Amino acid sequence: MTTLTVTDVDLHYGAAQALKTVSITAQPNKITSVLGRNGVGKSSLLRAITGTHQISGGAIRFEEFELKKIPPYTRARMGIGYVPQGREIFPLLTVKENLLTGYAPLKPKDRSIPDTIFELFPVLKTMLSRRGGDLSGGQQQQLAIGRALVTRPSLLVLDEPTEGIQPSIIKDIGRALQFLRDEMGMTILLVEQYLDFCRELSDHIYVMDRGEIMHEGPASDLDDPNVKRHLMV
Repeated sequence: MTTLTVTDVDLHYGAAQALKTVSITAQPNKITSVLGRNGVGKSSLLRAITGTHQISGGAIRFEEFELKKIPPYTRARMGIGYVPQGREIFPLLTVKENLLTGYAPLKPKDRSIPDTIFELFPVLKTMLSRRGGDLSGGQQQQLAIGRALVTRPSLLVLDEPTEGIQPSIIKDIGRALQFLRDEMGMTILLVEQYLDFCRELSDHIYVMDRGEIMHEGPASDLDDPNVKRHLMV
C-alpha cells in the first residue's frame, strides 16, 4: 500500500519562503488533488516530494522511507513517477525515444514499454517515429504521462496536466487517471487549477494559499464558498 506523507514541510528559495509547515497525505489507491492560484506553492510542494529542491524543515515519508536525504533519481527507482508542469518532453527525440528515457531508473529485466500506455493513449502508438516537438500540446502531455508510466510508478505525481490542453484530451487524461487508480491500484497526487477536473476525479483535496494549506476535505468541498475564495483570481 503506497502512502506519501508530508509533515510540517518548509521550503525556501534563498530568503523567500515558498512552503510554510505544509502537511498533506496521499492515501493509497486514491487521487489526491492540491489546488490553488498561481504562485501559492503547489509546484514547490511537488519539487519537495520529487527531490528537485531541498526542504528547509519538516519530513516527507514514502511508504516506510524518510526522503529528505534521498536524491531524485533514487526516488524514481523507489516508485515515484513525475509528470512536470509544461510536460518537458525532448522535442528532437521521437515519441519512442522519449518513452525509452523512462528506462533510466529500471533494472534491465524491466526495460519495456507497457502495453497499458498505448491502451490509454492510442495516438502515441501511431506516432512512435514522429519527433516529440511535432506533437500537439495535448499529445505531448499524453507522452509525458506515458514516459512516467514506463518507470512503473506506484505513486504518480502530476503538475497541472490540463494546462493549455484541448477539452477532448483533458477527458482522455481524466479517464486514464481513473483507470490507473481503479484498475491498477495506483496512488495519484495531482496539482491543478481546473476545479471541474478535480471535482470529478478526486477522492480528497487540499487547498493552498500563500504557501500554506488552508483547507482539506472531500472533493465536494469545492462547492463551498469559503473554499472557493482561496481559488478565485
